[in-house]
Amino acid sequence: MFRSLHEPNYRKWFGGALVSNTGTWMQRTAQDWLVLTHLTDEDATALGICMALQLGPQLLLFPFAGSIADKFPKRRLLLLTQILMGSMGLVLFVLTVTGAIALWHVYLLALLLGIVATVDAPARHAFVSELVGEKLLANAVSLNSASFNSARMLGPAIAGVMTAAAGASTVFLLSGLAFAGTVAVLLWLDGSRLHPPPPRRSEGKRGLLGGFSYLRTRTDIVVVLAVIFVVSTFGINFNIYTATMARVEFDRDAGAFGLLNSVLAVGSLTGALIAAKRELPRLRIVFFAAGGFGLACGIAAVMPDYWTFAVALMLIGFSSITMLTCANAYVQTTTPAHVRGRVMSVYSAVVMGGTPLGAPFAGWVADLLGPRAALGVGAAAGVAGMLVGAIWMLTAKHLRVERVRHSRLRLIHFTYDGHP
Repeated sequence: MFRSLHEPNYRKWFGGALVSNTGTWMQRTAQDWLVLTHLTDEDATALGICMALQLGPQLLLFPFAGSIADKFPKRRLLLLTQILMGSMGLVLFVLTVTGAIALWHVYLLALLLGIVATVDAPARHAFVSELVGEKLLANAVSLNSASFNSARMLGPAIAGVMTAAAGASTVFLLSGLAFAGTVAVLLWLDGSRLHPPPPRRSEGKRGLLGGFSYLRTRTDIVVVLAVIFVVSTFGINFNIYTATMARVEFDRDAGAFGLLNSVLAVGSLTGALIAAKRELPRLRIVFFAAGGFGLACGIAAVMPDYWTFAVALMLIGFSSITMLTCANAYVQTTTPAHVRGRVMSVYSAVVMGGTPLGAPFAGWVADLLGPRAALGVGAAAGVAGMLVGAIWMLTAKHLRVERVRHSRLRLIHFTYDGHP
């Protein structure tokens, strides 16, 4: 499960990423609560707009971000993006502590953060292979998810308590400083132990859109991206679910909101660690996990009280991260290094870029019909994603279906390109 941690550079990266990711989740939690309870009158649509501005640049800028990630040294690129992202947290601190903060400030900083994060994401994804090499890549991707979700478990809980006790400004200060963890690690890495990618091929005019050209030959990855897009856009709007359920449905405070995010991350962390044990990612796991996510959202939507809802959130976290981790690992491990940055920029755009559509819609549904109806939309998205994958598995050109008998049960064994 933890074999990638035997690599010294990856150990350093794992620790630094844990610190900066914790800061990121602290900032997002405090920012969302600030928008919902102080800058608006519990307006879930405004919360959705904030999320859309932060994640929307993925839709417009991802071809350029992927090309930049493939063209420039990823270590230097990440140094720049991490410094910029930390600076934005400090700006939020200054605006909040001085009392000058307004909703448009949050919107503007969310947009700027989204632009920087668009460049950061493909570079961060592709840099993992330089830390561990191709052999350990799938395991390292899963451990990255574990680090991310450990931070997701710690960050909201810390932010919820600190927001209630000392105000959002203190959270913004700490979150801004937390990015120094990744900056320090990037400077500390042993360059002689890195695994540099092969020289980039000359691709002429196809350089910017080389990821699309490659994906035209990989229908399996296109289907994975389609499933992820449907579920991420209309299902993975966790902050809206937890904020509106905590505040509107159960009448709880910031601490209870932060706790819900941490409980969600417990399920996510479990899913990421189980994924790390797998030698190879499987397409069927992506599709089945999408269906499991839909089922979990449906269960959460009918939970009668705060604590039963919290338990259901663990199922949502487990299924969603299983789907995303397996999809991420499958795309990375089956994509050549020279085009990986551009392909991963497409992947990041699909995962995050649908939020400008999905988050305001989820917020609108929550305002109009209630938070439980918004969770119902997530349930439908999960089921739809599973159906997309199932239909492709049954119709794919290279898919062979074998019927085998085992005991008294008839099993259907799927094989794609020789892989069960």
